[in-house]
Amino acid sequence: MSGLYLHIPFCQKACTYCDFHFSTSTRGREGLLDAMERELIQRARELGDAPVDSIYFGGGTPSLLEPARIAAFLQLAHDLLRVRPDAEVTLEANPDDITAERLAAWKAMGITRLSLGTQSFRADRLAWMGRAHDAEQALRSIALIANAGFVSWTIDLIYGLPGMTLAEWDEQLTIALDHGMPHLSAYALTVEPRTALAHQVRQGRTVPADDEATAAQFDHLMTRMKAAGLVHYEISNFGRPGHFSRHNSSYWEGVPYLGIGPAAHSFSGTTRRWNVANNSRYTAAVEKGEPFSETETLTPVQRTNELLLTGLRTHRGVQLDALPVDIRPRNEQRIVHYVAQGLAQLEGGRLVLTERGRHFADRIAMELFAEA
Repeated sequence: MSGLYLHIPFCQKACTYCDFHFSTSTRGREGLLDAMERELIQRARELGDAPVDSIYFGGGTPSLLEPARIAAFLQLAHDLLRVRPDAEVTLEANPDDITAERLAAWKAMGITRLSLGTQSFRADRLAWMGRAHDAEQALRSIALIANAGFVSWTIDLIYGLPGMTLAEWDEQLTIALDHGMPHLSAYALTVEPRTALAHQVRQGRTVPADDEATAAQFDHLMTRMKAAGLVHYEISNFGRPGHFSRHNSSYWEGVPYLGIGPAAHSFSGTTRRWNVANNSRYTAAVEKGEPFSETETLTPVQRTNELLLTGLRTHRGVQLDALPVDIRPRNEQRIVHYVAQGLAQLEGGRLVLTERGRHFADRIAMELFAEA
């Protein structure tokens, strides 16, 4: 299988914490979207005859686009690629863009899954984050989506916020579950460089949540989702059976995908490619037929370490004897230690982290890394 990712780099507002590539200016938007169509035409052959199992409109805020423009991208994908009839087609959307009319249009054009950037149901938190929607819009948009008949849908929430209590986090999860969500992506707030949040922290205007509070909220998240019947299939993702994100799962499993648009990444199975993270430079280069990306060919060691880093974040873990480089000889004692400490389980050569081990997923993966 393979996947297609389209990066729509436009947002109505800049969020306090976001370090993704985006622009709040619409200047040059149509030219950039035209360039994305040209890039897709030029690069479609890179996927060969592989069936496309997922298409993902990310960003940015794809829901800002007119439905007709989204439909045109979808039609082009179907014209150029072997898109499976049951492919998952996801659109990221913000609550302030949700209307009954737009939902009907998205569903009619073939969108099967919506990813709603809710982040919080509290007015004070949304204002602090710099979100364009308010609490009422968050609740109303979820109610509309739940009744719109999509194959699946998901919402995003953020924990580990400054001053967040366990009671506040529990309230957020209760609201989400009460609306019957089949999938949740929940992320701990991180202070990324070159963001407004990082500037606030440097000035002392914001004090980040401490690790202990954030860890307690993560534990509570796992408990609530398990009780509600949602499977913890990746560190930050929970879904009812049949509602796991195919597109994101393909990233974690190393499936090839094609990334279109500024800052978009692609993976062939052995090489990674990333486009320039600049709207005007990207548009001009595509128009002139000039290079607009860089490429890296991965060594077996690099590929092994990537698979460890992504695989240990999932409920399937990592099949150790399937890695490009055998890490077991130099890590046997480490693996025995993780199992003895209740951080991991080893069954049939597959290393899977326990709930306790998921707190340390990245650290454990890096300790197991293959050496060049």
